[in-house]
Amino acid sequence: MTERTELTLEIGDQSLDFVIDPALMTKYINALTPQNKVAPANNLLVNAVVPAHKELLKPLLANPMTVLSIAGALIEDYAPTVEITVKKRSATLSA
Repeated sequence: MTERTELTLEIGDQSLDFVIDPALMTKYINALTPQNKVAPANNLLVNAVVPAHKELLKPLLANPMTVLSIAGALIEDYAPTVEITVKKRSATLSA
């Protein structure tokens, strides 16, 4: 789990660079709970943004909806495209 992905998000008139790896994404997913979504998203952004862009990111973290929107865009761009098909089971029982 060492493959790093570099992503750039255009947020308003700013470009912010992020670096994500599977360990960081796993930590984010494991921290999510029904009552806890903003803090893991905030932590993902703070840990993934390149050091040179931390100060640009900080004001955006004040609004929880902005945090979720940015994290969602980052996750969507990071996620690989996978084609999944569910095969239907036969309705007849076999003994």
